[in-house]
Amino acid sequence: MRSFILLLIPSIVLAQAQPTPSSVKPGWRWSMDTVRTVVNAVRAGQSLQPNEWPNGARVAVLLSFDVDNETVALRFGDPNPGSLSQGQYGSREGLGRVLKLLDRYKIPATFFIPSVSLALAPEMASAIKQSGRHEFGVHGWIHEMNTTLPDSAERALLTKAIAELTQMTGMKPTGYRAPSWNMSPNTLGILRDLGFRYESSLMADERPYELLQDGAPTGLVEIPVEWILDDAPLFDPRGNSYSPPRDVARVWMDEFDKALDEGTMFVLTMHPHISGHRSRIIALEQLLAHIESAGKGKVWYATHGQAAEYVRRNSKLGEPRPLSARP
Repeated sequence: MRSFILLLIPSIVLAQAQPTPSSVKPGWRWSMDTVRTVVNAVRAGQSLQPNEWPNGARVAVLLSFDVDNETVALRFGDPNPGSLSQGQYGSREGLGRVLKLLDRYKIPATFFIPSVSLALAPEMASAIKQSGRHEFGVHGWIHEMNTTLPDSAERALLTKAIAELTQMTGMKPTGYRAPSWNMSPNTLGILRDLGFRYESSLMADERPYELLQDGAPTGLVEIPVEWILDDAPLFDPRGNSYSPPRDVARVWMDEFDKALDEGTMFVLTMHPHISGHRSRIIALEQLLAHIESAGKGKVWYATHGQAAEYVRRNSKLGEPRPLSARP
């Protein structure tokens, strides 16, 4: 069976990335020059936190949904019907439940979608577009793990994903989220060359910031994420970190309250095949009710793209700079 599964994995997935210093020897044997090189490859630069959010809002609330569905299994070449059916739940039932809740509050969200996921359930595009409030973002082609790919394969898959998502949604996406937040040493350069305006996979702050590459400004906005604000590890009943949805809702409420107090951003990552379940959508319902009550008109709901462009204008960041244009 194992050999059968491996035959199903495209050779591109089995390709290995170029070695990095960490694959040559352990960090305790590195020189400080090597440490600095590794750390500075992708680094947080200047804060892009605005003095205020639109309409005098105190906090920006950015909801996002990674619409992985079957690609969670497919990326590893897993033909198991059980795993695939668990993913199908996202398009068959979970997404509709999520969209209904967002419509109730009339708030926008960003949907990061692997191209294969949308190709398997193309009706998701019209469902997401129906309200006119939501944004599409790129989430890989088949939810591939970037660190397993050479530059050429990662670049080819991302180029293909952009073209297919643009064709299926009628909108060219401007934002990217790495599948599993798994950025390779090549990812940032590829994003710059392909014209992305913002990225949302890194965790250096709760405020928006500019990404640096090898110490140089890129003009690319980072909308940071965090595992605390992700439903996947917390709602996995087979994992060691499982928490009941109502307990998770309390964590999210506390995160929102501090964001409101500090005047920063609240960025939440969810998945329709996870949070779309009946007992889990309650966590999002409780959170939104709390935001409406505690926020009291001080909340700016936005897509990731809207937030990225707002902080770009207010910080006078300028346009993103392609890696290929570097001297």
